[in-house]
Amino acid sequence: MGLSHLDDKGSARMVDMGDKPATRRQARARARVSLSPATLALLVGGGLPKGDAFAVARLAGIMAAKQTPALIPLCHPLPLSSVRVELTPEESGVLIEASVATTAPTGVEMEALTAAAVAALALYDMVKGVERGAAISGVWLEEKSGGRSGHYRKED
Repeated sequence: MGLSHLDDKGSARMVDMGDKPATRRQARARARVSLSPATLALLVGGGLPKGDAFAVARLAGIMAAKQTPALIPLCHPLPLSSVRVELTPEESGVLIEASVATTAPTGVEMEALTAAAVAALALYDMVKGVERGAAISGVWLEEKSGGRSGHYRKED
């Protein structure tokens, strides 16, 4: 936590957004879930015992983005105008991409990261009955735009 989040006694505090203008802000985060070829085939073919893992993970990610202030201390509640979670099968598992947008005085990076992370956890939960060794191998911010710091894009 940066020093700007500490009060004069060294305690954490929420940053005052009262004087910041509401601007369009977007963020895109990713997560990756590694799966065996057999589990990936079951997932893609709709053969998992718990049902449609893609739908469950997508919905979990969207719900998580909306609950970010309840999960991450000091995050401001934001009026999210859009949350999208996409899951793409790859050779070694699934790539999850969460995109979040708002018009507000602060960004939506944490909402996008939370959506990607929770979608990955939900996907793990859906496949764990057939593969306990599935692994969430990363959660990262891919891109963000808007606000004082402007545009950011992760370099490959």
